[in-house]
Parts: sequence; structure tokens; C-alpha cells
Amino acid sequence: MGLTKLERRKRIKRRVRKHISGTTSIPRLSVFRSNKEFYAQLIDDESGNTLAAVSSLNNKEAAKGNKIERAALIGKALAEKASGAGIQEVKFDRNGYLFHGRIKAFADAAREAGLKF
Repeated sequence: MGLTKLERRKRIKRRVRKHISGTTSIPRLSVFRSNKEFYAQLIDDESGNTLAAVSSLNNKEAAKGNKIERAALIGKALAEKASGAGIQEVKFDRNGYLFHGRIKAFADAAREAGLKF
């Protein structure tokens, strides 16, 4: 019998996290998507601190539009927050999700807003 969706995602997540770790200068950009919302944060794994975080839950502009449009708004908002904190480059951790749909829209919007990964 095959893996469930959640088991597959957790397996990918463990495999990727072995190689990706964030620092203060180049933090890890971790994303999480639920059925309704989209969350993203910049993490310094060396000290265990979250440097910046954005979600569609508390973003007024992200309340409108479909889920892909909301993810793109969150990507733009995180890139603006990161540039305000002096961060230009990040390591992208898609958290086991496939790179399409909301994850791709988020990443494209963050890149367009000036974040490098």
C-alpha cells in the first residue's frame, strides 16, 4: 500500500531539512499552507529565532481573492518585511509541498519583490 499525502509530505520534508539550514545572514524561508490560509516565516536555525513572519490570517489585503492570489500577496509582503530587516537572500524550504499552485505563486511574488533564492 502506498503512502498517504501527509506521509509523503513528511518524508520529503525530512529529506530536504537535512540539507537546508538558515543563518542570520541567509535565513530559511519556510512556508505552510492549510486549507484556508497561507503562512511564511524567515527562520535563523542557528539561534532558533524567527526573523520575520507573515500570514494570510492577519493580512487585510489577503482576505480578498482566491487562494493563489492570497499566496502571492503574502509573498510580496514577506519580501518587503525581509528587505526592511536587511535580508536579500534566503534558502527556500517548501516544507514538503510540490512546487506548483500556491507555493509557486508565493515564490514568484517574493522573487519579483526582490528576494533572492
